[in-house]
Amino acid sequence: MSVMRPDRAVGIVGYGAYVPRYRLPAEEINRVWHGGEDDLPVREKAVPGPDEDTVTMSIEAARNALRRAPGLDPSSLGAVWVGSESHPYAVKPSSTLVAEAIGAGPAILGADWEFACKAGTEALQAAIALVGSGMADYAMAIGMDTAQGRPGDALEYTAAAGGAALIVGPAADSLAVLEASYSYATDTPDFWRRPGQHFPQHAGRFTGEPAYFRHSLAAARHLMAELGLEAADLDLAVFHQPNVRFPASVASELGFSRDQIAPGMLAGEIGNTYAGSSLIGLSATLDVARPGQRILQVSFGSGAGSDAFVWTVGDAITSRRDMAALTQDYIARRVEIDYGLYVRYCHIVQMH
Repeated sequence: MSVMRPDRAVGIVGYGAYVPRYRLPAEEINRVWHGGEDDLPVREKAVPGPDEDTVTMSIEAARNALRRAPGLDPSSLGAVWVGSESHPYAVKPSSTLVAEAIGAGPAILGADWEFACKAGTEALQAAIALVGSGMADYAMAIGMDTAQGRPGDALEYTAAAGGAALIVGPAADSLAVLEASYSYATDTPDFWRRPGQHFPQHAGRFTGEPAYFRHSLAAARHLMAELGLEAADLDLAVFHQPNVRFPASVASELGFSRDQIAPGMLAGEIGNTYAGSSLIGLSATLDVARPGQRILQVSFGSGAGSDAFVWTVGDAITSRRDMAALTQDYIARRVEIDYGLYVRYCHIVQMH
């Protein structure tokens, strides 16, 4: 498959992030389960409050995205799509709750998307196609999670909460215009959760290779080659962040410098926000990007697959980015909690 381009030029009309305020230090997990002796993949992770879930956090991110799209009536949205691994209902869409809360609909497409950590960019690809085909003028794609890892498991260090919302619309209204995208997927059993299971399982030996690295590199290389781009032709890059080391390794192999990936490298501060990871990384990058800069965005989802996008930042970014809270504003407002509060807030301990 060659790269994908919509029939009409589209871009990101508005974007917004959300990260809950609570933080669990990785050293606290280490203290409880491993005697404080293990290496730590992140410094701390964001934890949802007892009254927060994927829907409430998606609403906050969606409202921020709408603030950066001044004059856009929410009823103009043709779709609200929520990608997540942690929808609060097994049977009842998160998307309709979000759409209702922001004033979209009822003439609207609403659906929940799943593809592990790239559920958010699956929704984004669909939004690009919907708007790019002319079937709708605007569509919203959200990647959001309250991901959980089994107590004592390696995933518990990084499974975090947060994400971002993007509004796709005509290029003329956009803060960043899409050049092209490319998707790469295979059946790779690196991570899964069966119906009724509370915690995911993983085949640790597959997590890096052939899962994360193979798919992220393949998607990025194919898109860059088709567009005739090298790392030096791109100003900024964003990758899915299961930890700090993986995206840094992929960036280095593709030829990117640390400075090019620094704005969107959030894993060390908030952990792996799963379906929200590459979207919130893009949000943080747009918060500092300058007009004319080009951004490579690459997601990854276990199972496994990657979506890659190249965006060109427009002039409107300078006047509209401050219309809503910046990603770093949410990261900065942290409240540290201990392991006992964490298992309570994340409903690992059931208070029945």
